Amino acid sequence: MVIGFEPVRLSGDTLLVMDQRMLPNRVRTLRLRTSEGVWRAIREMAVRGAPAIGIAGAYGMYVGLLEGKAKTRAQAMKRLRAVGRFLKTARPTAVNLAWAIDRVIRKARESRQGDVPSLVAFVRGEAESIHHQDQDLCQAIGRSGEVLIRSGDGILVHCNAGGLATSGYGTALAILYTAHGAGKKLRVFVTETRPLLQGSRLTMWELTQAGIPATLVCDSAAGMLMRTEKIKAVMVGADRIARNGDTANKIGTYSLALLARHHGIPFYVAAPSSTFDFSIPDGVHIPIEERPAGEIVASFGCRTAPKGVRVYNPAFDITPHPWITSFITERGVLKPPFSRSLRCLREEAFGPLVSSD
Repeated sequence: MVIGFEPVRLSGDTLLVMDQRMLPNRVRTLRLRTSEGVWRAIREMAVRGAPAIGIAGAYGMYVGLLEGKAKTRAQAMKRLRAVGRFLKTARPTAVNLAWAIDRVIRKARESRQGDVPSLVAFVRGEAESIHHQDQDLCQAIGRSGEVLIRSGDGILVHCNAGGLATSGYGTALAILYTAHGAGKKLRVFVTETRPLLQGSRLTMWELTQAGIPATLVCDSAAGMLMRTEKIKAVMVGADRIARNGDTANKIGTYSLALLARHHGIPFYVAAPSSTFDFSIPDGVHIPIEERPAGEIVASFGCRTAPKGVRVYNPAFDITPHPWITSFITERGVLKPPFSRSLRCLREEAFGPLVSSD
């Protein structure tokens, strides 16, 4: 199945970003030529979703290197490291941003390009490689997860884990796209995903573009749907997954996982290998980004609470790994015990562990 949009792409020396803040009412493209512009697009959520901001960050390294106008390889490497430190501050929770930036720096350091033009071309090629690899990974995730869906199943999805959040195909939505392409009849339910409504604005827009029927529900309606047996599985994406399987995803995911556990409904997390952070043991060590109060009390230009009220606005929450039925990755479906299956994933994707902890 072909998705007819690209959330992030490079045209010449300009990074083109589909401004997701405008959807579903308007399709607008940002033209970014500076590392500060890329940082702002990530921070202000013009581009969002763990894989997508990783891709944007990788291209941001190329744009930032061009912007620096280094004269020597040493100056270029210094510039790359500085741009990388800066871009990482845009959003702290999703691991793909830091992963992509660190990969570009590592590969550039290991490269043999002695002159600046060759190094610049190498960095661009590495960013493009990250982009193209994500496209392949998303297609593979779709194939891995499609076998878990039967025709007629009711599937609940949260936030946006589709093409807008990746290179253009998605993680959790890739599974639905693949099942739909295989002729399976789907009953998809989409949570609004407050406060920024990524479900209603973005996921519903995507599914409409793909011709997949879907029903939009308030976040608070999820328990009722599960109780009335309309939901056969919950499928979500992830922004960072700790070594034990604890998962950071859009705020509200914890509640859905708890509800699914109570009602005996499978809860699946779809993510590429790059979203697993094997450097941290559990979810306690995942930083949780807090967003501005205005996103809750005055979102989309309409005030919905009195001025001066206190606001707590975490962008993510942590779902404990015992509540997760399986992880759906490009390398297959990973089942409990996660201490074993995630260790195998780590060794397959990144090489043997150096310690046994």
